[in-house]
Amino acid sequence: MDFIYTLDIIGTFAFAISGALVAAEKEFDLFGVLIIAFATAVGGGMMRDVLIDAHPINWIGDLNYIWTILIAVVFTFLFKSKIIHLSKTMFLFDTIGIGVFTLLGVQKGLNYDLHPFIAVVMGMVSAVMGGVIRDVLTNQVPLIFKKEIYASACLAGGFVYLICNYLNAAELVQFSLTMLTIISFRLIAVKFHLELPKIKDDLFSK
Repeated sequence: MDFIYTLDIIGTFAFAISGALVAAEKEFDLFGVLIIAFATAVGGGMMRDVLIDAHPINWIGDLNYIWTILIAVVFTFLFKSKIIHLSKTMFLFDTIGIGVFTLLGVQKGLNYDLHPFIAVVMGMVSAVMGGVIRDVLTNQVPLIFKKEIYASACLAGGFVYLICNYLNAAELVQFSLTMLTIISFRLIAVKFHLELPKIKDDLFSK
Protein backbone atom coordinates (compact mmCIF):
# COMPACT_ATOMS: atom_id res chain seq x y z
CA MET A 1 0.00 0.00 0.00
CA ASP A 2 2.99 2.33 0.36
CA PHE A 3 3.21 2.48 -3.43
CA ILE A 4 -0.47 3.44 -3.72
CA TYR A 5 -0.05 6.06 -1.00
CA THR A 6 2.91 7.52 -2.89
CA LEU A 7 0.83 7.71 -6.06
CA ASP A 8 -1.96 9.32 -4.02
CA ILE A 9 0.42 12.06 -2.87
CA ILE A 10 1.69 12.53 -6.45
CA GLY A 11 -1.90 12.77 -7.68
CA THR A 12 -2.70 15.30 -4.96
CA PHE A 13 0.34 17.34 -5.97
CA ALA A 14 -0.63 17.28 -9.65
CA PHE A 15 -4.26 18.22 -8.94
CA ALA A 16 -3.15 21.05 -6.64
CA ILE A 17 -0.92 22.44 -9.39
CA SER A 18 -3.74 22.25 -11.93
CA GLY A 19 -5.99 24.17 -9.54
CA ALA A 20 -3.29 26.71 -8.79
CA LEU A 21 -2.69 27.31 -12.50
CA VAL A 22 -6.38 27.91 -13.17
CA ALA A 23 -6.59 30.34 -10.24
CA ALA A 24 -3.43 32.14 -11.35
CA GLU A 25 -4.83 32.55 -14.86
CA LYS A 26 -7.94 34.10 -13.27
CA GLU A 27 -5.59 36.52 -11.44
CA PHE A 28 -6.61 35.34 -7.97
CA ASP A 29 -4.44 36.47 -5.08
CA LEU A 30 -2.28 34.04 -3.09
CA PHE A 31 -5.10 33.07 -0.73
CA GLY A 32 -7.46 32.48 -3.65
CA VAL A 33 -4.88 30.31 -5.41
CA LEU A 34 -4.41 28.28 -2.23
CA ILE A 35 -8.15 27.72 -1.82
CA ILE A 36 -8.61 26.61 -5.43
CA ALA A 37 -5.58 24.31 -5.23
CA PHE A 38 -6.93 22.82 -2.02
CA ALA A 39 -10.42 22.29 -3.43
CA THR A 40 -9.04 20.66 -6.58
CA ALA A 41 -6.67 18.34 -4.75
CA VAL A 42 -8.84 17.06 -1.90
CA GLY A 43 -12.37 18.16 -2.78
CA GLY A 44 -13.32 14.82 -4.34
CA GLY A 45 -12.03 12.74 -1.44
CA MET A 46 -13.65 15.09 1.06
CA MET A 47 -17.03 14.85 -0.70
CA ARG A 48 -16.74 11.06 -0.77
CA ASP A 49 -15.99 10.92 2.95
CA VAL A 50 -18.91 13.22 3.76
CA LEU A 51 -21.29 11.12 1.65
CA ILE A 52 -20.31 7.84 3.32
CA ASP A 53 -19.89 9.42 6.77
CA ALA A 54 -16.21 8.48 7.01
CA HIS A 55 -14.20 10.09 9.79
CA PRO A 56 -11.78 11.70 9.97
CA ILE A 57 -12.12 13.41 6.59
CA ASN A 58 -9.21 12.47 4.31
CA TRP A 59 -7.02 15.57 4.73
CA ILE A 60 -7.93 16.05 8.41
CA GLY A 61 -6.62 12.59 9.24
CA ASP A 62 -3.37 13.04 7.31
CA LEU A 63 -1.61 16.41 7.26
CA ASN A 64 0.69 15.22 4.46
CA TYR A 65 -2.08 16.27 2.08
CA ILE A 66 -1.94 19.84 3.41
CA TRP A 67 1.85 20.00 3.12
CA THR A 68 1.66 18.57 -0.41
CA ILE A 69 -0.82 21.25 -1.46
CA LEU A 70 1.25 24.05 0.09
CA ILE A 71 4.37 22.80 -1.68
CA ALA A 72 2.44 22.57 -4.97
CA VAL A 73 1.26 26.19 -4.64
CA VAL A 74 4.78 27.45 -3.89
CA PHE A 75 6.11 25.36 -6.78
CA THR A 76 3.52 26.90 -9.10
CA PHE A 77 4.43 30.45 -8.07
CA LEU A 78 8.13 29.78 -8.59
CA PHE A 79 7.90 27.90 -11.88
CA LYS A 80 4.56 28.88 -13.43
CA SER A 81 6.04 29.89 -16.80
CA LYS A 82 7.79 26.52 -17.13
CA ILE A 83 4.90 24.39 -15.86
CA ILE A 84 2.44 25.83 -18.38
CA HIS A 85 4.53 24.38 -21.21
CA LEU A 86 4.50 20.90 -19.66
CA SER A 87 0.91 20.17 -20.67
CA LYS A 88 1.64 16.58 -21.69
CA THR A 89 3.42 15.85 -18.43
CA MET A 90 0.59 17.42 -16.42
CA PHE A 91 -1.96 15.43 -18.43
CA LEU A 92 -0.14 12.23 -17.54
CA PHE A 93 -0.01 13.14 -13.85
CA ASP A 94 -3.68 14.08 -13.95
CA THR A 95 -4.57 10.76 -15.54
CA ILE A 96 -2.53 8.83 -12.99
CA GLY A 97 -4.20 10.92 -10.29
CA ILE A 98 -7.75 10.07 -11.32
CA GLY A 99 -6.74 6.41 -11.58
CA VAL A 100 -5.37 6.36 -8.05
CA PHE A 101 -8.28 8.36 -6.61
CA THR A 102 -10.79 6.06 -8.29
CA LEU A 103 -9.02 3.02 -6.90
CA LEU A 104 -8.87 4.44 -3.37
CA GLY A 105 -12.49 5.59 -3.54
CA VAL A 106 -13.78 2.17 -4.58
CA GLN A 107 -11.69 0.49 -1.88
CA LYS A 108 -13.00 2.82 0.79
CA GLY A 109 -16.57 2.32 -0.37
CA LEU A 110 -16.21 -1.45 -0.14
CA ASN A 111 -14.55 -1.16 3.28
CA TYR A 112 -17.64 0.71 4.46
CA ASP A 113 -19.86 -2.13 3.19
CA LEU A 114 -21.48 -0.07 0.46
CA HIS A 115 -23.20 -1.77 -2.46
CA PRO A 116 -20.51 -2.46 -5.10
CA PHE A 117 -22.17 -0.12 -7.61
CA ILE A 118 -22.24 2.71 -5.03
CA ALA A 119 -18.59 1.97 -4.22
CA VAL A 120 -17.73 2.53 -7.89
CA VAL A 121 -19.67 5.80 -7.85
CA MET A 122 -17.66 6.85 -4.78
CA GLY A 123 -14.51 6.09 -6.74
CA MET A 124 -15.67 8.39 -9.51
CA VAL A 125 -16.62 11.08 -6.99
CA SER A 126 -13.14 10.88 -5.47
CA ALA A 127 -11.52 11.31 -8.87
CA VAL A 128 -13.58 14.02 -10.57
CA MET A 129 -15.40 16.16 -8.03
CA GLY A 130 -12.30 18.14 -7.09
CA GLY A 131 -12.12 19.36 -10.69
CA VAL A 132 -15.84 20.13 -10.70
CA ILE A 133 -15.49 22.22 -7.54
CA ARG A 134 -12.50 24.02 -9.06
CA ASP A 135 -14.40 24.89 -12.22
CA VAL A 136 -17.49 26.06 -10.34
CA LEU A 137 -15.44 28.29 -8.04
CA THR A 138 -13.62 29.82 -11.02
CA ASN A 139 -16.88 30.36 -12.94
CA GLN A 140 -16.31 27.77 -15.65
CA VAL A 141 -18.48 24.96 -16.97
CA PRO A 142 -16.95 21.79 -15.46
CA LEU A 143 -14.81 19.95 -17.98
CA ILE A 144 -16.53 16.61 -17.42
CA PHE A 145 -19.89 18.08 -18.50
CA LYS A 146 -18.85 19.30 -21.91
CA LYS A 147 -16.02 17.22 -23.39
CA GLU A 148 -13.60 14.34 -22.95
CA ILE A 149 -14.28 10.88 -21.56
CA TYR A 150 -13.23 11.54 -17.99
CA ALA A 151 -15.79 10.36 -15.46
CA SER A 152 -16.66 7.44 -17.75
CA ALA A 153 -13.05 6.24 -17.62
CA CYS A 154 -13.23 6.25 -13.82
CA LEU A 155 -16.45 4.21 -13.87
CA ALA A 156 -14.90 1.69 -16.27
CA GLY A 157 -11.83 1.36 -14.06
CA GLY A 158 -14.01 0.98 -10.98
CA PHE A 159 -15.93 -1.91 -12.50
CA VAL A 160 -12.66 -3.58 -13.54
CA TYR A 161 -11.55 -3.34 -9.91
CA LEU A 162 -14.82 -4.92 -8.75
CA ILE A 163 -14.41 -7.83 -11.16
CA CYS A 164 -10.82 -8.41 -10.06
CA ASN A 165 -11.86 -8.19 -6.41
CA TYR A 166 -14.70 -10.66 -6.98
CA LEU A 167 -12.26 -13.09 -8.61
CA ASN A 168 -9.89 -12.70 -5.63
CA ALA A 169 -7.07 -11.56 -7.89
CA ALA A 170 -3.84 -10.48 -6.26
CA GLU A 171 -3.82 -6.86 -5.07
CA LEU A 172 -1.10 -5.92 -7.56
CA VAL A 173 -3.24 -7.32 -10.39
CA GLN A 174 -6.29 -5.41 -9.14
CA PHE A 175 -4.36 -2.15 -8.91
CA SER A 176 -2.57 -2.61 -12.24
CA LEU A 177 -5.64 -3.52 -14.30
CA THR A 178 -7.70 -0.72 -12.77
CA MET A 179 -5.01 1.88 -13.47
CA LEU A 180 -4.38 0.49 -16.96
CA THR A 181 -8.09 0.67 -17.82
CA ILE A 182 -8.47 4.29 -16.71
CA ILE A 183 -5.23 5.48 -18.30
CA SER A 184 -6.01 3.67 -21.56
CA PHE A 185 -9.56 5.11 -21.74
CA ARG A 186 -8.22 8.63 -21.19
CA LEU A 187 -5.35 8.37 -23.66
CA ILE A 188 -7.49 6.82 -26.40
CA ALA A 189 -10.31 9.34 -25.87
CA VAL A 190 -7.97 12.32 -26.08
CA LYS A 191 -5.94 10.95 -28.99
CA PHE A 192 -9.02 10.24 -31.12
CA HIS A 193 -11.14 13.14 -29.77
CA LEU A 194 -13.81 10.80 -28.47
CA GLU A 195 -16.74 12.31 -26.59
CA LEU A 196 -20.02 11.10 -25.19
CA PRO A 197 -23.06 11.94 -27.36
CA LYS A 198 -24.80 15.27 -26.79
CA ILE A 199 -28.55 15.94 -26.88
CA LYS A 200 -29.06 18.38 -29.74
CA ASP A 201 -32.43 17.49 -31.26
CA ASP A 202 -35.43 15.37 -30.41
CA LEU A 203 -34.99 11.77 -31.50
CA PHE A 204 -38.01 11.99 -33.79
CA SER A 205 -37.63 15.63 -34.84
CA LYS A 206 -38.12 16.37 -38.53
